Amino acid sequence: MEQKLRKSISPWAWIPSLYVAEGLPNVVVMTVAVVMYMQLGMSDTEIALYTSWLGLPWVIKPFWSPFVDLYKTKRWWVLTMQALLGSALAGVAFTLNTPLWFQGTMACFFLMAFSSATHDIAADGFYMLELDDHQQTWFVGIRNLFYRLAVIFGNGVLIPVAGILQVYFKDQTAFTWSLVFYGLAALFIGIWLYHAYVMPRPKADQRHQTSFKEVASGILPMFVSYFKKFPVKETVFAMLFLLLYRFPEALLTKMSLTFLQRPNSEGGLGLSPQEFGLANGTVGLIGLMLGGIVGGWLASRDGLKKWLWPMVCAITLPDIVYVYMSYAMPHNLVLISSCLFVEQFGYGLGFTALTLYMLYFSQGQFKTSHYAICTGISYLGLMLPGMVSGWMKDSMGYQTFFIVVMGLCIITFLVAAFIRIDPEFGKKKEE
Repeated sequence: MEQKLRKSISPWAWIPSLYVAEGLPNVVVMTVAVVMYMQLGMSDTEIALYTSWLGLPWVIKPFWSPFVDLYKTKRWWVLTMQALLGSALAGVAFTLNTPLWFQGTMACFFLMAFSSATHDIAADGFYMLELDDHQQTWFVGIRNLFYRLAVIFGNGVLIPVAGILQVYFKDQTAFTWSLVFYGLAALFIGIWLYHAYVMPRPKADQRHQTSFKEVASGILPMFVSYFKKFPVKETVFAMLFLLLYRFPEALLTKMSLTFLQRPNSEGGLGLSPQEFGLANGTVGLIGLMLGGIVGGWLASRDGLKKWLWPMVCAITLPDIVYVYMSYAMPHNLVLISSCLFVEQFGYGLGFTALTLYMLYFSQGQFKTSHYAICTGISYLGLMLPGMVSGWMKDSMGYQTFFIVVMGLCIITFLVAAFIRIDPEFGKKKEE
């Protein structure tokens, strides 16, 4: 009876929570860590360099994705990584109040990043095994929505909560962040227990009776099949698209966070944690969610190819709001929130194109591993520019930096011009 009940579980019962679990560690490592280290006294150059290194596990995850593909089940990997993530969050909370707080938190963040990257492989593979092509396209907006809800929780709840705690525990920044991370650890353990019960067991998600040696010997054919599934020219253009589509956003990601919170004397807008949580962590990310939902709906109705160029424009042109804010230095929170809403809506709409293109390019045998390779290349495109973004900003200031970012948007247009997409991909098939 229990087995029949689990087989009849709707995707709505596990997709939202699964992608919250996928998004939460990512936003903690890539965004919350930036704010925490800034409040603990680190410079933008140091923050951008060190926190960008935390993206390395997402870059190199294709090298261990075959083990996720061929060893155990996707469901087993999802649950195991969620348990590790809860442990890593507790580790950050504990080490923050020790003399080696930086080394300790970075080690825990690396464990969190590794576990999260592996969780991404398994979760995306589980998603593709459980759903058919049309369901994958339809739910891409939903999964992005709940992924972004996790981002909203990270920016719009965790950071303001840390700010509120800092009012009560003055001059105890590390202690307040420790409390936040203990709470996060408890939340993640709850998510892990929920998924242990509710996640379905797809017939295609079989336990492989495979030895370590057999898995290792299957890595090379998996990589070869990835690069041979399309003609060489088309594959090269696809790699460039995955690597450079988000190039301007890679430069903006960390510096936009510090710009909003650095004081006016340092060229920033000087938002408090509570104001930042409302403007960027709530209003801006609502725009991001809406953009993702609209993008998924449009692509599932008309196919990705028809909406590619509007999505390219959406992910690049709204970045100009940062140029405006760096010169106008607005103090009106409504105006700042509106600018962030426009920029984030565009990013959410444009990011749909990248997500669907990765699903398109990963079709066929080893789809889980091939999708992991796609996301690894995409993360490399975020990591490398992100590492130098702090140095660039410290060298030229926020105003010039944002103008340079706008000029570099041409890269996104160039790489999108050469990719090929089946016009029927993503459309609902007639019965």
